[in-house]
Amino acid sequence: MQERTDRFEHASRGLRFKTLRRRVYEIIETGHGDDLASKIFDWFIVGLILLNVAAFVAETVPGLRAKWGTWFHWFEVFSVAVFTIEYALRIWTAVEVPYLARRQPLKARLKLARQPALLIDLAAFLPFYISNLVAIDLRILRTLRLLRFLKLSRYSPAMYTLVRVLSNERKALAGACLLLATALLFSATLMYYIEGDAQPDKFGSVPQAAWWAIATLTTVGYGDATPITALGKLVGGFTMVVGLCILALPVAIISTGFAQELQRRDFVVTWSLMSRVPLLARLNAREATEIMPLLQAHNFPPHVEVVKKGSPGDAMYFIASGKLEKHAGDERHTYSAGDVFGVGAMFDDGVHVDAVVTASKCSLLKLQREDFHRLATTQPNIASHIRSLAADFRDDT
Repeated sequence: MQERTDRFEHASRGLRFKTLRRRVYEIIETGHGDDLASKIFDWFIVGLILLNVAAFVAETVPGLRAKWGTWFHWFEVFSVAVFTIEYALRIWTAVEVPYLARRQPLKARLKLARQPALLIDLAAFLPFYISNLVAIDLRILRTLRLLRFLKLSRYSPAMYTLVRVLSNERKALAGACLLLATALLFSATLMYYIEGDAQPDKFGSVPQAAWWAIATLTTVGYGDATPITALGKLVGGFTMVVGLCILALPVAIISTGFAQELQRRDFVVTWSLMSRVPLLARLNAREATEIMPLLQAHNFPPHVEVVKKGSPGDAMYFIASGKLEKHAGDERHTYSAGDVFGVGAMFDDGVHVDAVVTASKCSLLKLQREDFHRLATTQPNIASHIRSLAADFRDDT
């Protein structure tokens, strides 16, 4: 009996431990905007990051450093402590991350620790500890503190996307850098042999010529070192053209990566929203793939008029989350998640006879009439299926 009681208490403690870990994950992980604790945590970390950047800038002013140096030091200690605890909590809750949940705890934590966002988090406080163990120039330490600004990438979708693109395209970017280094070495060597005797003070060695080469390849052209021989000018012109071509590679790689990342994000968002709408969830995989690119995802705050009375019925709307109200005179009709509205006006090429207003935060999928007609032309069977399913949700909006 005692053994059974001990097992029950052990299981109960394990359950409470997992519940606590899950709650901590929900608080520290972004994307839980409706959670007050998560919102407070996010704003606290963002504010601390911005204050760290401001403190770094202020500390470089001699007068402020002399007057407030002690306060700057203790603020640095406080910030390092907070960032260290935050990093430890993220590693601890790694098993709660959906794509790591099936891994063993140690492997899940090691996998998460190698992610770009966690590497940035580590770089935010690690130099402070290293400086106390190894003799290091404090100026270098202060410069490394600016890496904390990159922590904002976790809270900025644009910066987070950029970090992901750079991480995904690191091999291609490394190849472009290798190509740039090759061009730099060859152009510097050629100019050393061509211009070295004519301008020994500027091209007297390969490292000296490399300054001209990098300024030319990057199209900056400071003008402090220029070729004066005919052959040198010829090589210089060729180097300029090569520089334009090479520098275009990273831009093309990053822009392509951005486009792929945005497409991937839109796919995930749209697929997630489609799964919440029964009408769309009934479609098979092929039909869903055909209609997905035509759907436009929209998020609305409360009290926004999505459909105006008398406006053309140019689209139908699928409600993924939230509630909306149809204002028909003094009457109110509520639409909730999974419902569809605007069907009658769109199929009849009419106008909306009533206004539809959001009653809460809403996520909608919008299918334009022109896109539906395009689907009917290219995939008539799928369009007919959508029309028959939508008939069950037909309204007079």
